[in-house]
Amino acid sequence: MAKLRIVLNKSNVRRDGSCPVCLRITQNRKIKYIDLGLSATVEQWNPETERFKKDKRLVSNYENYNALLNHYEERKDAILSKFAHEQVEWSINRFEEEFISASKRGKVYDFWSRLIDELTSTGHIGNAKVYQRDLHLFCLYDSKARQRLFSDIDVKYINRLNRAMEANGCCGNTRMHTLKTLRAVINKAIKEKEASPSTYPFGKGGFEVGKLAEETEKRYLLPAELEQIKNKPQHNMVLERARRLFLFSYYCFGMSFVDMAHLTTRNIVMLSTGEHIVYKRQKIKNAKTTKPIQIPITHEIRELLEWFKTNIPPMGNYLLPIITKDYEGIQLYDHIRTRYKRINTNMKKLGTLLGVRLTLTTYVSRHTMAMTLQGNNIPREIISQALGHRNLTTTNTYLDSFETKVLDKAACVL
Repeated sequence: MAKLRIVLNKSNVRRDGSCPVCLRITQNRKIKYIDLGLSATVEQWNPETERFKKDKRLVSNYENYNALLNHYEERKDAILSKFAHEQVEWSINRFEEEFISASKRGKVYDFWSRLIDELTSTGHIGNAKVYQRDLHLFCLYDSKARQRLFSDIDVKYINRLNRAMEANGCCGNTRMHTLKTLRAVINKAIKEKEASPSTYPFGKGGFEVGKLAEETEKRYLLPAELEQIKNKPQHNMVLERARRLFLFSYYCFGMSFVDMAHLTTRNIVMLSTGEHIVYKRQKIKNAKTTKPIQIPITHEIRELLEWFKTNIPPMGNYLLPIITKDYEGIQLYDHIRTRYKRINTNMKKLGTLLGVRLTLTTYVSRHTMAMTLQGNNIPREIISQALGHRNLTTTNTYLDSFETKVLDKAACVL
């Protein structure tokens, strides 16, 4: 007959005089101790109740410790019930394997790490990097992150985490993005029954992540600055390449650098109104509702493509000279990031040379395109579609408020 008890393992006395709290399994005269991650001194332990003594002078946090031990007790009973139901003649090793496996379920860190591995293995390298970054921040501001259970993540916990990040200088947008990732992890865990919705900290009545958003400075060129870039070719080939990549992004509805890098001859499609560049944004291409963006190949775009083909021939079937190595997966992702930094450095030099007030990047071209369309009274719904956004909320972060004359005109309609 097997016996299982939560005990203080007095045979393992630590330097501070405490002993590990363990689940002791006795079966067929064999004994096994499973460390439960807690420790206590003889004075702090009640061997009759198999719990910490209910005395805050001895154990200030005894309530939480005993609640955790109750959780382990329930897990132990659930495993034994499972064995009995399945009529399994279990061994100590079999029980230990089941018990430790169950302990990994419900842990935020383990589940989050598994999601990163899944994203990486399925080619979602960018998302995997974001999840990795936010997991790092989660661990940075929670000293017990690796042991944290989903059941611990309630509204009070989120408020504490938010305050800790704010106190350390994290801006609202950084906190918002980190908590958005944590929210996505919890939603996934609930869907896979690794977490319970009973303590869900977001949603109606919960923590409002959106309130952390801070308006960022709009980074777009003035018309005169844009004309400078359009009309001043550079003798330096490195700067000229940077100038033309900026313009390519601008004329292609503010296409992102990553999307530009992945363009190939297969993205040029003949439609009823002529040749178009047709592509899906890399960051959302696998989403079910993602629609391809169709860009008519204007004279300006065709001239840029021909220039690249003649002066800096792209590798293989690529349209632009960005990817220069035959990489895949993480290697390709890192290669594009390296090229992005290098080309943006050259764009910065170009901007300084031309007297542009902003640090010039492909991101500036995206904002400039959006503001140019708005300045020509193109509806925001169309601008949103051109940018490849899923909703107007994202588009609005790119655009300034409407000019006074536009609002005056709107008022006359009322």
